[in-house]
Amino acid sequence: MLNFFLIIFFIISIRQMHAQNLDSLKIKIDSIFKSLEGDFSLAFKEVDNEKNLILINEKMIFHAASTMKTPVMIEVFKQAAENKFNLDDPVEINNEFKSIADGSPYYLDITDDSGEELYKFIGKKKTIYDLVFDMITVSSNLATNILIELVGAKNVTETMRSIGANDIQVLRGVEDNKAFQLGLNNVVTAFDLMLIYENLVENKFASDSLTNEMLNILLQQKHNSRIPAKLPQDVKVAHKTGSITGVGHDSGIVFLSDGRKYVLVLLSKNLKDEKAVIEAEAEVSKIIYDYVINN
Repeated sequence: MLNFFLIIFFIISIRQMHAQNLDSLKIKIDSIFKSLEGDFSLAFKEVDNEKNLILINEKMIFHAASTMKTPVMIEVFKQAAENKFNLDDPVEINNEFKSIADGSPYYLDITDDSGEELYKFIGKKKTIYDLVFDMITVSSNLATNILIELVGAKNVTETMRSIGANDIQVLRGVEDNKAFQLGLNNVVTAFDLMLIYENLVENKFASDSLTNEMLNILLQQKHNSRIPAKLPQDVKVAHKTGSITGVGHDSGIVFLSDGRKYVLVLLSKNLKDEKAVIEAEAEVSKIIYDYVINN
């Protein structure tokens, strides 16, 4: 009987220490954010371990920037699974889109798009899969707008609502300036992005094989200055960044060498020193990684 109570005492003590460690970690992260000028949000959750959870300003609304491209990818794969089209179907590349503000045409500027290679294919065709790959890995705005026209912005949002992501809003394509001036923007929260990546890695949107394809695309992300920047090379990060003036985000899934994985979302806005924020977010990512591998 004495051994039983000692075991119970030990378990309770471990849980209390774990909670204290998480609280200390949250305070440390919060202090980093408070040392910077801007507004910050974080969501961290270890998959299959609900106790490893930290939320900071998780319901604060942010301009989505390119983080909404992951939900667009998910909707593309979901509709492919529903046999609405095949991922290897060819699509014509065009650079004329309709503003949601008034239906007037607008065009993307190649100098504002990190996926400039795609502009060489205007008037030609590429597969839907290739467009998704460009949208995620090099953050092509042109690919994004073509895919949003294909699957429908409203459908993207409705699919996110189906998993409880109630604040994310995908209204339109990129660089719709008339809509931007009216405040008609794509928005996200750290909490919703956390839900999205958690559901993605748990195969809630598509089959195992299609989920693996999506994760493989995210793993080939070319913009790696935030979440992966200070992590060991054997740690894989399937993620999508997003940035516009004064805004800098990263969100995704970190795969550890021991098989564990966690979701991390870092959102920021109203920034004055964007380089300092990039460095700080990379440091926060490293702090969380160090915590996970040591607990």
